[in-house]
Amino acid sequence: MNCYSLGPYSPDISPDAYIAPGSLVIGRVQVSEGASIWFNCVLRGDVSNIKVGRYTNVQDGSIIHGAKLPVQMDVEVGEHVTIGHNAIIHGCKIDNYAFIGMGAIILNGAHIGKGSVIGAGALVPEGRVIPEYAVVMGVPAKIIRYVTDEEKDLFVKINDAYHERSKLYMHSLKPQSI
Repeated sequence: MNCYSLGPYSPDISPDAYIAPGSLVIGRVQVSEGASIWFNCVLRGDVSNIKVGRYTNVQDGSIIHGAKLPVQMDVEVGEHVTIGHNAIIHGCKIDNYAFIGMGAIILNGAHIGKGSVIGAGALVPEGRVIPEYAVVMGVPAKIIRYVTDEEKDLFVKINDAYHERSKLYMHSLKPQSI
């Protein structure tokens, strides 16, 4: 696991969380029970705090970083959140059960409401508040509709599948010499 202290700050990783090889977790980062950080992610808690909630999955290549200027902006990612591949999460808050699409960018001071869906490649501008269960897409992100009950169930299943997969990796991923 590539976890690093920085000055007086050290990551706080639950023993039940999975951090994939190649990911970097630095400084003021808390990764909660059952959360998974997949390959080549960077969680850099050098200027502010980062919290990844229970059973949240941060998929391959994503970057999570806070902000210090003009004001301190911690990153708070709730429980059962899915953050898709290559997303950038910066100085914002993401509530429980949100689904962040691949390549989405969420900027400082944004607040993503419970169960919301941020479409692949969407840009959520600084300070934007996305209401609960909204589906947003585009640059800049705009609400196009609201999540259906069927989609709510699907997103829970996707999140659960990542949790199960993380347990497989945690217990059986082994280096292979060639």
